[in-house]
Amino acid sequence: MKKSGYRSRTVKEELRANLIARIQAKKPLFEGIHGYEDTVVPALERAILAGHSINLLGLRGQAKTRMARSLVQLLDEWVPIVEGSEINDDPLAPISRFAKELIVAKGDATPIGWLHRDQRYSEKLATPDVTVADLIGDSDPIKASNLKLDYSDERVIQFGLIPRSHRGIFVINELPDLQPRIQVALFNILQEGDVQIRGFKLRLPLDIQFVFTANPEDYTNRGAIITPLKDRIQSQILTHYPPSIELGMRITRQEVRTPKEQATRVRVPELIRVLIERIALEARASEFVDRKSGVSARLTISALESVISAAERRALRNGEEHTVVRIGDLQAVVPAITGKIELVYEGEQEGPEKVAYHLLGLAIRNVFSELFPDPAKTRKRSGSEKSPQKQRPDPYADIVTYFDGAQTDLLSDAPGVEHDKALQQVPGLIALVRQQHAYLEAWETPVWCEFVLHGLAEHSRVGRSMLLGKVTFSDLFDSVLSRSVEEEDDDDRPIDR
Repeated sequence: MKKSGYRSRTVKEELRANLIARIQAKKPLFEGIHGYEDTVVPALERAILAGHSINLLGLRGQAKTRMARSLVQLLDEWVPIVEGSEINDDPLAPISRFAKELIVAKGDATPIGWLHRDQRYSEKLATPDVTVADLIGDSDPIKASNLKLDYSDERVIQFGLIPRSHRGIFVINELPDLQPRIQVALFNILQEGDVQIRGFKLRLPLDIQFVFTANPEDYTNRGAIITPLKDRIQSQILTHYPPSIELGMRITRQEVRTPKEQATRVRVPELIRVLIERIALEARASEFVDRKSGVSARLTISALESVISAAERRALRNGEEHTVVRIGDLQAVVPAITGKIELVYEGEQEGPEKVAYHLLGLAIRNVFSELFPDPAKTRKRSGSEKSPQKQRPDPYADIVTYFDGAQTDLLSDAPGVEHDKALQQVPGLIALVRQQHAYLEAWETPVWCEFVLHGLAEHSRVGRSMLLGKVTFSDLFDSVLSRSVEEEDDDDRPIDR
């Protein structure tokens, strides 16, 4: 190893050198991380170049852990260690008693092992039950008994996670959850670069790149990062959610896991992807949702997987080889929403399921206003009697008029042919979609037709009632009346105790 010209360098020197090479080669710092190119990534690069310990601070579902794990790609692929060392001793700069004594005894004949960079990453989720012994180490009575050593001998030490991460990257997730007295144990490691184990004079100068992740302290009820520790973490980098629907869709598309058979059987229109992403945006701005808690990107991932599965289930029940995700399938996102949002008091009063449907309705309403003429404005325009110039007709007039005396039932499990036939019976519906969005392919048109009906219902132009397994579109007044009767029946129904 010496003849090869190998030179030891610290973990931070490795990270810095390999980052410089990557920047000069114009390669991205991370693969699969989107939306951080102008914010988080430059801050991380500066922290690595400066040799800082790092705290990634942000709401849940903002790829903090993923970025921390990706940093391992900036380490050298292989590094030599003293074979048998518990703490990955560098053969040219050993720090443990075991390695030092072995090198003194065997000299250049000391056996060498090689450690891959993937083995140089350690991670610990901070929980209230974590102890100093878990992180730093303590004396091991069993080891003392087996080796017949006194408890004062440093060879009886059972090293914790941090010493075992020597010459690597160590990540503590959810740092505020770590009890304050445990956080104190990290002071010396971050400031002096060494670790002390109680009862021993031993001081190990560890070589570790520390990365922490945390949620903002101002709202967490579980704990906080104590000020002296926060002062020792040299770079605190704020993460954020995707700033646009397009970026959110890109992330969701990348992270969704669908079996190959499912992906072949089910087609997902872009409109569905936009609506699912819009649900997350509406949730992050909702008065019913705790904004400080955040709305994870996992909501949209789970939601998309749910609607695809709902469409697949329908196809399997109907014996169809292929199907398309419909607007009605979006009801399948409710379980994904209710399990991933924290409600404020007003939201708790409404109930999680009702809030989920409210968010779904908002997404449909707002996306519809962006893709079609605003129904509220067109209604005012068509209703005005006096105007200085000729007014354009209401594009929804034929559809709204049809529902004055008719209704359309869309069954959740109806085969594609029956579903499309029910939509074709609504006059002016297909013509409206083709006029506004002529680029659509034939298989997408029914989805957009159904979207128009839901959009008009959200804008109170047509009535809609949602029952188990069916959505009925009808006259607005009839819909409101039937809904009132249903609510009265629910109130009269006895409650099981």
